[in-house]
Amino acid sequence: MSLKSVFTQECLLGLKVYAVIGIVVGALLFLFLCSISIWISCHKKAKAGKGMKLPTISTERSRNLSLSLASQRNYDTPPSKPVLQSLLEKPSSSSVSRSSSEKGKKANLEAGFESVSNIPTEAYVKEEDNQLSTYAPSSSPSDTLVSHLGWGQWYSFKDLEAATSGFCESKIVGKGGYGIVYHGILLDGTPVAVKKLVNTRGQAEREFKVEVEAIGRVRHKNLVRLLGYCMEGSQRMLVYEYIDNGNLDQWLHGSLGKSKPLSWDIRMKIIIGTAKGLAYLHEGLEPKVVHRDVKSSNILIDSQWNPRISDFGLAKLLGAENTHVTTRVMGTFGYVAPEYASTGLLNEKSDVYSYGVFLMELITGREPVDYSRPSGEVNLVDWLKMMVGSRRSDEVADPKMEVRPSTRSLKRTLLVSLRCVDPDASKRPKMSHVIHMLEADENPFRVERKNTTDIPSRSKGNPRHLQTILQNQGILFDSSSKVGSNREASSPR
Repeated sequence: MSLKSVFTQECLLGLKVYAVIGIVVGALLFLFLCSISIWISCHKKAKAGKGMKLPTISTERSRNLSLSLASQRNYDTPPSKPVLQSLLEKPSSSSVSRSSSEKGKKANLEAGFESVSNIPTEAYVKEEDNQLSTYAPSSSPSDTLVSHLGWGQWYSFKDLEAATSGFCESKIVGKGGYGIVYHGILLDGTPVAVKKLVNTRGQAEREFKVEVEAIGRVRHKNLVRLLGYCMEGSQRMLVYEYIDNGNLDQWLHGSLGKSKPLSWDIRMKIIIGTAKGLAYLHEGLEPKVVHRDVKSSNILIDSQWNPRISDFGLAKLLGAENTHVTTRVMGTFGYVAPEYASTGLLNEKSDVYSYGVFLMELITGREPVDYSRPSGEVNLVDWLKMMVGSRRSDEVADPKMEVRPSTRSLKRTLLVSLRCVDPDASKRPKMSHVIHMLEADENPFRVERKNTTDIPSRSKGNPRHLQTILQNQGILFDSSSKVGSNREASSPR
């Protein structure tokens, strides 16, 4: 039998012998290749395993490593949904991931903060939209964060606790406005005023957000500057520059004024400076800011007798609309505009009324409401209108002043105050107009008697009737004068 006939015979399942041989050879070749591949893979793993050496860890180091790993797991555990929502709404120190000393530059972008540990020690000042935003690193770089709002500085609770000696009662310099104000000294020696909110729910928390948003970027020489804030857990604190010469209430009605009463020149400086600060809030910002609590205790006095408007806890940001109806009337009794108290209608003219009362307070040295006085003198506004209506305006000046003001200067400020407290809010002047009337270099008065008969005699308590009385005494503002834009009051300082 030939070899050809052998290969062509049918062997298995009807297949020729040569076909069966080919299938067997192919299968063996496939198994051989698979075996080689498995061997190479195992050889590489074995070689890599021989090159690794497990370090010897002492018992103490092993314990520290376990604690470190447990701490890392705590940082990496995602917060629950309500907690995350709370962090996104109110960035706090608990939302900031602090790494070890070798990696202290890590930032937690979810919380909206950026670490400034890599920022040089000098402060950075940038100019933006004619307002200054200052970035000042604190003495503790690893814990210092710059606000995501682009201004100011974030302080930890421990920093402010140390600055105020544990919020000691002896450091308290003021109370009210939903908070207590402490005098503190930062680690770098900077004196600050720390306003600690005593109620972290409801209005106090809204107050915190309003203050931060309203005055975080504001820079003006007649406004107290907000340096930063603390928002850690339930703690809400604001850090202001410290003004060390007391407030106007202390100088007019407290112990400071007893030894050294304010002169008329100093009072005029305070009157005009306060008007410029309010004009900046009303006309120099967009959206405008209504303070809502203009009063003598909220006017701080620096060493140069410059007034500094403080306590924006009642500030209300206004948008494009001229008025805003609030559900809760806030302010201080005696200073609140009548239409605001009765209807809740709020705009900058409410501040103008409060400023008018404040102006009367400076002129007379009397409190807006004083129940220790006779019944006809309890309310300052009513009493002053009565005195002017009785042609006794020369008798209203504060008797504690060593040098009395001139008749012209006194009547000018009286007229401005009467215009500011006009019952008709639409007839109250803007603060820029008030500044123009108070500090015009040229004579801002004129005698104009031809229209005096147009005022009904029944309106004797009306400011326009009282203006007529001052007019008959030879003094009156030119109501037709046009007031230009007050650049000085509306430019940042």
